[in-house]
Order: sequence, then structure tokens, then C-alpha cells
Amino acid sequence: MKRLHIFGIAAIAGIALAASLISYKAEPMQNTSADHGQFSQKITKLAYQPNENLKYRIHYGVINAAVVNMSVSDPIMINNRKALSLKIEGETLSSFEWLYIVRDKLESWVDTENHTPLRYAKTARENDYYFQDVVVYNHKDKFLKNKKGKMPITENTQDVAAAIYYLRNLDYSNKAVGYEFPLDIYIDNQIYNLKLKYVGKETIKTDIGKVRCIKLKPELVVDRVFKSKDAMTVWVSDDDNHIPVRIQTDIYVGSLKVDIVKTQNLKSPMTSLVKK
Repeated sequence: MKRLHIFGIAAIAGIALAASLISYKAEPMQNTSADHGQFSQKITKLAYQPNENLKYRIHYGVINAAVVNMSVSDPIMINNRKALSLKIEGETLSSFEWLYIVRDKLESWVDTENHTPLRYAKTARENDYYFQDVVVYNHKDKFLKNKKGKMPITENTQDVAAAIYYLRNLDYSNKAVGYEFPLDIYIDNQIYNLKLKYVGKETIKTDIGKVRCIKLKPELVVDRVFKSKDAMTVWVSDDDNHIPVRIQTDIYVGSLKVDIVKTQNLKSPMTSLVKK
């Protein structure tokens, strides 16, 4: 059976954003200077806090396929810096595992002052496939190190787990429709120059109630997985939390939909929730 790798990626990322990142219309990064990262807003206030927990359900077509948990740890010290662990864990439901089995985990340790990633670990178990990656960042000398050696990075390089939380910290206010946020992201021993487009706002119905949302679209590669370059839409809450609320994408073998089902210990009131 052909590996349903696109589903596995969606599971480990939790909100399917990682699926879009890995399949972006992008080449490995050529510009290793800080120029590409200069767009970035300096992160001075985090949208999340210790002990926040988010739970998601992944639908493959009409089938409940998997659950994903995103969590933030208590502060710890790494190299004399106060840090938080940002953890994303996904697993398929037993009722889906006749088709595909996923037990995946992403974890990034970021500086609490500015969301700079300090360390990153990924463990992927998908059917008979196993992959593990561990990264240590050196931002002073602008490189990261993994089991294959050193790799140059920009000031704003993120890994997949850190990137998902980083996008929550961005300021979407007063952005015109069509505005693009670039991002340098490390994925499996390569760094990609990526973009995320702001496409407007929308109120949607969810398991936790009606939520006012900001709509974002990552650019995708039209290939054997995705039907069109704009096949994926990401909704994040239009409040100070900017939590991912829904991700939806059409693929050649069906569709994926990721929905929020539970929130716990949010940093700010969820003012985007208009009706339970």
C-alpha cells in the first residue's frame, strides 16, 4: 500500500499546517543571510502561556481518523535561558488503524522572551516507518546542528513546532487582504523559504461554539497530493490567543479537516467566541 504520508504529516503537526509547510511551493533556502528574516516582527509578547492545552480531531473525509494534542510546559532553564517546551503529539484512532497507524511527536524548546527556538526534537512512527531528528540551535553564530552536521540559519529560522506557535504571535491587525508573511523553517535537514497569505476574516461553527476567525492560506505545490496551490485554508481565532481553530484541505485521495475540540488554560480571554 502506498504510504499515506500526507496524513501522517497532518497528524504530527496537529493542525495540518505542517502538511502545508512540507509541501509548500518552495525550494531549499538559498539566501542564508538575515535579509529574508528582516520582515519578522520582534516577538515581545507571547500569545500562549505555561500549561496551555489544545485538543484537535482530524477527519479523513467523513471518517474520524486521529486526535492531536498541543501543549505548553512549565518554564525550564536551557543554557541559562528561561524556556518553554511546545509539544505536538498526534495518533490515529483505533478505528482508523486498519488503514494507517501514526504515533508522532514534535517538540520545540523556545526562549520565553522572544520565542527563539533553542532545541527541537521529532519522532515519527507511521506504520513500519520510523524517523527521529534532534536539533540544537546556535543563534549567536547563526547555525543549527543535527546528527548530519551543521547548517546555516537566519535570525528568524523556526522548526515546525516552533513555527506553528510563532504564527500565533504575529500581528494580523491592519493587514490588507493578500499580505504575505514569509518564514524560514527547518524541516528534516533542509531549510525552506515559505509564505503564508492573509485572506480575510470569517465566523465559523465549531465544537466549542461559533468563533470569529482570521483566514490564512499557505501556498501549496500542485502535485500528486494537492489539487491546487490554494487548496488549504487555516482559520485562527481573531483574539489575542490566535489559536488554530480549523484547517481544511482537498487532496487527490479525499480531504482532510482538523477541528478544535477543547481548550484549556488560554493566556487571554477567548473574545472571538461569540456563541457556545
